[in-house]
Amino acid sequence: MKSTGPIMLTLTLLLAASTAMAASDKVDGMTRATELMVQHHKGMVQSEPERAMVGEPAPAFSLEAVVNKEFKRVNLADYRGKWVVLFFYPGDFTFVCPTEIRGFNAAVDRFTELNAVVLGASVDSKFSHLAWINRGDLGDLKFPLLADNKKEATIRYGILDEKEGVALRGLFIIDPNGVLQYQVVQTPSVGRSVEETIRVLEALQTGELCPLGWKPGEKTIKK
Repeated sequence: MKSTGPIMLTLTLLLAASTAMAASDKVDGMTRATELMVQHHKGMVQSEPERAMVGEPAPAFSLEAVVNKEFKRVNLADYRGKWVVLFFYPGDFTFVCPTEIRGFNAAVDRFTELNAVVLGASVDSKFSHLAWINRGDLGDLKFPLLADNKKEATIRYGILDEKEGVALRGLFIIDPNGVLQYQVVQTPSVGRSVEETIRVLEALQTGELCPLGWKPGEKTIKK
């Protein structure tokens, strides 16, 4: 009976050591799993560029907007499967901007026929958008006006005029897979061409090589 003391002590020590090793292995396993999750998350984040780049996924956004005179949240992801024509303009209650908005508005049906949606955006608030619409400057607006008042999308699309605190006239065409295929940025003093936007959209939709000034019905360049 006296000899059982050391044996029991030894067994207890061995059991404690085994338990400690198992716990250590479990912690190491959890640590490794956490590292893998972090690496995977980083990989997902890096798959989308911080700034807009042609040929890369278009920067995502989720913004308040005025749609049919109502406030709604608009997400770029909502339009997956369609072409998106996204144009930024400097500001509400200005002079050149309403001519562009009315121009795109008049062509909404043509964009719809091309499986495309039009989105307008500025750094103004949704309340400013609604007041401008209600004043009658834009007519019966058929597409959303996005309110990027935090300037997050404007920065990600690389068109913030930091001196003035407004967006430049940036226009972006995003394909149905969410990839940015076209962008053009110009000074606020000059309005854009709706016809040129439609021409480029139609050219992109051919999936072929289109020469200078190509128009629908004309020959493309064989690959």
